[in-house]
Amino acid sequence: MNDIRHELAVSKSIENLLVARNLRGMQSVQSSLKPGYCLRAARRLLSCSGRVLIGTGFPVLDTFESDGPAGAIALYRVLEQTGAEPILVCGDALANAIGGDYCVERVPLGRPTGLRQQVADLLAYCQPDLMVSIELPGPAADGHYYNMRGEDISSGTFCFDVFLELSDCPVIALGDGGNEIGMGNVLDKLGELAIIPSVTTCDELVIADVSNWAALGLVAMMSHCVGTDYLADWDNRAILEYLACRGSIDGVTLDNTLTEDGLPSETGKALVNSLRDLIGVSGVEGPG
Repeated sequence: MNDIRHELAVSKSIENLLVARNLRGMQSVQSSLKPGYCLRAARRLLSCSGRVLIGTGFPVLDTFESDGPAGAIALYRVLEQTGAEPILVCGDALANAIGGDYCVERVPLGRPTGLRQQVADLLAYCQPDLMVSIELPGPAADGHYYNMRGEDISSGTFCFDVFLELSDCPVIALGDGGNEIGMGNVLDKLGELAIIPSVTTCDELVIADVSNWAALGLVAMMSHCVGTDYLADWDNRAILEYLACRGSIDGVTLDNTLTEDGLPSETGKALVNSLRDLIGVSGVEGPG
């Protein structure tokens, strides 16, 4: 068992690494979060033995971004190993793409009649112990959903925030720009960014330069807490290839490429190697 002071120090190092590039201003909002958020979120994940709903799939060009689903899959795989029962919650495009390989629940886009009842029924069936939102738009103060370009995407997104409204289980949110679910936790800092911010809050917010990286940071923190290297077999290129073959789009370039937010898969691999350095397992080279 690691000393709590050492675990907190590792958590802070991971938190700083995740926003080191400051691509969309997350480094500037980090001061609004109490240090140790990676550790606190990792502990919630590790203590969960029931169902975990993982919402992901930011809408773009009638399909889904590569940023978000990759990280969701990383968390899904680890939660299976730790004894939880993960379920991916997403819209039709992503559900159709990966439903044959993962346990998936699909939600209609927009706010059609009967949505709240459908979500309530799904929650009653799943009875989740924990929910995770990764790279999903949250409503702004006007109730609409916006992408990084300030475009209203309300009709094309599925509203995972309705799950948050209708459930009292804890919520971990991961984001990288300010318009995602959970960013209401740092609303005081988001006015400094060129973004229409989300006002939806969460129990624990994990920020990063790329939302996938926030998930990988949590996997690293979980690894450190239990002494098991869950990042050892993570192949960043392979997972981006898997998603690209099924229609993913880079949310920055709008291209169907092996990239996440405009960055090549090698950048994500380097991030994983740095995370493994921080948790002391870098002696064994991981996959691509």
